[in-house]
Amino acid sequence: MDIIANYADIFIMLSIGFGLFMAWGIGANDVSNAMGTSVGSAAITFKQAVVIAVIFEFSGAILAGGEVTDTVRKGILDAVLFTNNPHLLVYGMLASLLAAGAWLLIASSLGWPVSTTHSIVGAIVGFGAVGVGIDAVAWDKVIKIVMSWVVSPVLAGTLAVFIFKSLQFLVIDTKDPLINAKRYLPFYVFFVGFIIALVTQFKGLKHIDSLKYISKNVSLSLIIAIIVGIFAAVIAAFIMRNIKINPKDDKDFHYANMEKLFAVLMVITASAMAFAHGSNDVANAIGPLAAVYSIVEAGGDITSRSAIPSWVLLVGGGGIIFGFVTYGFKVMKTIGQGITELTPSRGFAAELAAATTVVLASSTGIPVSTTQVLVGAVLGVGIARGVVALNMRVINTIFLSWLITLPAGAVMSILFFFALKGVFGA
Repeated sequence: MDIIANYADIFIMLSIGFGLFMAWGIGANDVSNAMGTSVGSAAITFKQAVVIAVIFEFSGAILAGGEVTDTVRKGILDAVLFTNNPHLLVYGMLASLLAAGAWLLIASSLGWPVSTTHSIVGAIVGFGAVGVGIDAVAWDKVIKIVMSWVVSPVLAGTLAVFIFKSLQFLVIDTKDPLINAKRYLPFYVFFVGFIIALVTQFKGLKHIDSLKYISKNVSLSLIIAIIVGIFAAVIAAFIMRNIKINPKDDKDFHYANMEKLFAVLMVITASAMAFAHGSNDVANAIGPLAAVYSIVEAGGDITSRSAIPSWVLLVGGGGIIFGFVTYGFKVMKTIGQGITELTPSRGFAAELAAATTVVLASSTGIPVSTTQVLVGAVLGVGIARGVVALNMRVINTIFLSWLITLPAGAVMSILFFFALKGVFGA
């Protein structure tokens, strides 16, 4: 208790600094995953992606990022074990933020799309197992996360194959793809609106006390999602009717005008996914920050949930945007160009498959990674075109980075944990 009282201000400042660093890493790596398909398919430019991210990622983080977050992320540590030594939990959360942020910096510099959730989980497991004891870690939760390494990309990839094959059958491989695109795409847009509405409700609104009842009421959530889907379909039909079509464009590329329609739809999906991502993944940065803040403010008392002031969300949202703008291009290039060649129609299929996977995972409780879902979806689109369309060297590197993310976060967290103990005392 004396340690917390003596260094209270320092712990708060360190948590803000490390939390901002972690949020920067999320922006540099995770946001780039979400935007990579849109930019890589040339549906939007990088500058447009920045504008979309600034508006919707920040809005999602601030409006639905969470007034209350779990003290111990994903419930993988028993907070009760720290009751007599709350300063150790403070050290651990600071070490976890610094370790996860450092790993995301390394991965982003190499262009590796890794999971920010798995980075912070690995860091927390590391300090918990070494700093407290092996029994302090809920290994069943860790096993579920490891299983998601297979479940996430396989599920998203399978859905992407079905979605892209249906587009080929109904639109792309027909005699008049432009007319069929106008005929069938509103139905796909309905599905987009429906899915994205569910993503937002299940992954975003559950963090807001006054609105979380919506995410718990499945019937109400479905009704709202259907209304949003119908509205999105009507808007899309209107926009497609007013898109300028130039028949000469199809002489060089038969699908040029058709792809224009998909490009418009990808702006919609990119915006919605950015909001949903900001609302959910900001917790990876502010969750440990919230733990430190609540423990210090309570003078060492530990609670299972931590109320945090709104300025903490600003730290998370601002850090995410700054990371994406300053360093997101490397991971974006890997997702958008490195795995397989993307067009707006292929990117649309990948984003729709990814969003659907997130909804299914949210409703069933399967812990998935946004990164792995998107990579799996892009892989699925490539497989639908034939295995030769895939860059296996890049894919192998991505899979390797996934395997080492959790242990890398754990090792660095252990080192930082003992360093903090050495500086402030045990």
